[in-house]
Amino acid sequence: MEEQSMKVSKIIQENIAYINEVLPVKESFDIIERDMIIGGRESCFFFIDGFMKDEVMSKVMDTLFKLTPEQMPKTSTELSRTMISYVEIDTFSEFDGIIKNILSGVACLFVDGYESCIAIDCRTYPARSVDEPAQDKSLRGSRDGFVETIVFNTALIRRRIRDPHLTMKMMEIGKSSRTDVTLCYMTDRVNQDLLNLLIQKFEQMREHDLKMNQQTLAELLFKRKWYNPFPKFKYTERPDTAAACIMEGKIVILVDNSPSVMILPTSIFDIIEEANDYYFPTLTGIYLKISRSIITIMTVFLTPLFLLFMQNPEWIPDVFDFVLVRNTINIPLYFQLLLLELAIDGLRLAALNTPSMLSTPLSVIAGIVMGEFSVQSGWFNSEVMLYMAFVAVANYTQPNFELGYALKFMRLLLLTLTALFNWIGFAVGCIIIVCSVCFNRTVSGRSYLNIRLN
Repeated sequence: MEEQSMKVSKIIQENIAYINEVLPVKESFDIIERDMIIGGRESCFFFIDGFMKDEVMSKVMDTLFKLTPEQMPKTSTELSRTMISYVEIDTFSEFDGIIKNILSGVACLFVDGYESCIAIDCRTYPARSVDEPAQDKSLRGSRDGFVETIVFNTALIRRRIRDPHLTMKMMEIGKSSRTDVTLCYMTDRVNQDLLNLLIQKFEQMREHDLKMNQQTLAELLFKRKWYNPFPKFKYTERPDTAAACIMEGKIVILVDNSPSVMILPTSIFDIIEEANDYYFPTLTGIYLKISRSIITIMTVFLTPLFLLFMQNPEWIPDVFDFVLVRNTINIPLYFQLLLLELAIDGLRLAALNTPSMLSTPLSVIAGIVMGEFSVQSGWFNSEVMLYMAFVAVANYTQPNFELGYALKFMRLLLLTLTALFNWIGFAVGCIIIVCSVCFNRTVSGRSYLNIRLN
């Protein structure tokens, strides 16, 4: 008989035998089977070691041990209502829900003579403190951030939105992983078509396991085209940003074990926003948005334009004659720019794996070697180093990591086309970039440039 249709038996030994058949209780040290006598009846607890609040369980068991055979109710439901003084309690008559709860950390109690199991949800998950995210900081905003525990994350949102329309719809994805996924939205503001589409997609994912957590979910939600690198989702680790998006009518997706949330629908303008835009006065916020947008555009077009003008020096006005490369060019400018692009990525990867105590001195050494010595050796020209240094630093003005690499790929495409076909290649590259943004579609099917919520 399949697990879904298996019912709890009145004979406790049959229930214990079935649990031992389905779960590796004898082989796994962390799956605990606790046999006891409650009210003169054989009883058994099943739970996962490390997920249990020991103090709560001790009080619950102390209450149960004091029961006499005369005090034992006729049903497990009556026992849970009258004898167990704890808040989160439920009863299950089928093993499908029981197995799921045991593996989730809920303690399940079987009592001989009862046709259902009592689930006592006194679990606790290992979690770090809700510190401010390292990559998404705000000068004047709150200093808390999402963590890997989904219940803590929903509480951080509930703390900011005390509205009865705020809904947290929990769903389970994956036959083996059984990952908890929550849709957070305002029922009076959300786009119902998008909400129904997401629920439908989630229901079709039940056989898929979220192997890489949030990234797997994103790939299942939207089959992206490999040739368009622009991100389809906005991610944030800030509860205040998530709450603001929910109030605007958007949907926030939380995945258990992930410290960031996905925001839908989104556009290119949403992705380049950050929390500081809202914590400052209107004029300051507008200035920050405009300056960030200009710098973002410059990171794409600065080096290709430099290469284009170096290929056509007669186009440069006399007043800008100083931008011309005066020193000897030993390596073509295109290959210099390409080598520096790869070198910057190499330094980023090295910084991720460098111990924190060594990161500062190694950064200084890398800066000296990549800067002055590389120019003196003849590998690079100083003008190329200057413009690539600006691009490397300016890339961090926008917080989205995926968008940064999407812009990088567009810059490399533009550089290659310019080097091969001069101004015609530059014009074709600009058209490709504009088309990549304009014809990009999000999960809702709407344009990347203009998202309507309702």
